This record gives sequence, structure tokens and C-alpha cells, in this order.
Amino acid sequence: MPIQYKKNLAVFNGIVSVEEAEELLQWRQKNPKGKADFAGCTHLHAADLQVLMATRMAVAAWPQDDNLKTWLTSALAH
Repeated sequence: MPIQYKKNLAVFNGIVSVEEAEELLQWRQKNPKGKADFAGCTHLHAADLQVLMATRMAVAAWPQDDNLKTWLTSALAH
């Protein structure tokens, strides 16, 4: 499962594809104070990034991969 949803945390694991974008948006709408945990994420599809940017989702943990971390921090800087 690429994204595990907890009460106030979406945990991203491995490769997160375009198929997760709609469910991510729905979860985010129901959990406006929810945060993202990218510690286990290795790839994030641009559609998922668009959801994160549009909903201004806060980040609890950044990915370990430096390239992905750089890409996400620049896109999600509030």
C-alpha cells in the first residue's frame, strides 16, 4: 500500500503513483490538519504532488533520498 492513512498522518511508502491522487485528496479534505510522512517514499507522481501543493499539506518527515527531498521541499515550501 503506497499510502497508509492514519488519524492525522498520511505515510507515503515506496513508489506513490497517479492512482493514489484521488484518495489522497479525499483524505486531505476530511483531515485538514493532517500531515505527510515521506520517510519511506522513493517516488511521488506529479498528480500526488499537485494535491499536496493545492491543499498546502504540512510535512512531518522528509524522504531519505536527497533528490526527492530537494524536489519536495522546493515545491512544498509554505
